[in-house]
Amino acid sequence: MKAILKGAFAAAAALLVAGAAHAATLDDIKKAGVLKCGINTGLPGFAYTDDNGKWTGFDVAYCRALSAAVFGDPDKVKYVNLTGKNRFPALASGEIDVLSRNTTWTFSRDVDLGFTFIGVAYYDGQGFIGRKAMGVKSAKELDGASVCIQTGTTTELNLADFFRVNKIKYEPVPIETNEEARKAYVAERCDVYTTDASGLAATKTTFAKPSDHMVFPEIISKEPLGPLVRQGDDQWADIARWTLNALINAEEYGVTAANVDKLAAKATDNPEVNRMLGTEGSLGAMLGLRKTWAVDAIKAEGNYAEIFERYLGTKTPLGLARGLNALYTNGGILYAPPMR
Repeated sequence: MKAILKGAFAAAAALLVAGAAHAATLDDIKKAGVLKCGINTGLPGFAYTDDNGKWTGFDVAYCRALSAAVFGDPDKVKYVNLTGKNRFPALASGEIDVLSRNTTWTFSRDVDLGFTFIGVAYYDGQGFIGRKAMGVKSAKELDGASVCIQTGTTTELNLADFFRVNKIKYEPVPIETNEEARKAYVAERCDVYTTDASGLAATKTTFAKPSDHMVFPEIISKEPLGPLVRQGDDQWADIARWTLNALINAEEYGVTAANVDKLAAKATDNPEVNRMLGTEGSLGAMLGLRKTWAVDAIKAEGNYAEIFERYLGTKTPLGLARGLNALYTNGGILYAPPMR
């Protein structure tokens, strides 16, 4: 019995040491003077370089908001380009502080891999794109087709499940990055390409003749995409989580990049806004941040709607409607917990 107890205490002590080793992320980030944010190797609308070689996009905007929450400066970010295959080792090893790279929240990733998803930034689903010349109108007609698919992603299992359920066969063409998949599809190394529907829309904009291709109507999975951090540091997870929540709540409350300073100058009639912007309460102190952390996060690139419309919306090359990603008050399912 003593041996068992001794072993149990030793195991508990080891867990405490391991927890302590991961429990100072904010201090490490401040000491380094930079937030290490993992992003895609390149995906139009989500993470891409502009004409000046500067990283921008929907996922990048979250990195900038988080940097602003921590430092008061959205530009203190080191972007680390990661594939579907190496993104999780990079986070687990501490190479990055947060992963903001179109990553699906699943049971095994949350529980078995030891990560903490801090919320859903984009509700998506897996689809297929193919050439209209194939004469195929539905993914259920793809019996015997070759399919380009990124390795290390949830799309591999979803693809296998879809073809199994529909009793049809396919030939997988494994690819590591979205860019490689795009090139392989364009070179006709595969008949169709499958990934998240948002990724298909992004990829389609890069084709010489986008109208020659069609996204099939089937959405074969639920893909709640969002940022994640390592388990074991609740403070850092809270900061990452509530930065995203602040951007979503800011849209609901009508707080924008243009008016946030004015609204933060003195208390408004909305106590939720006041608490978020630091004119009431002590939310910033609870996180170990300044009282203006949310003000700075919103100023970085605006609220959720401003970020969505700038990089993904109907007036962009991707042309994505809000859909499920609209606020719950506007036909969607998006909302954040209250700031209280």
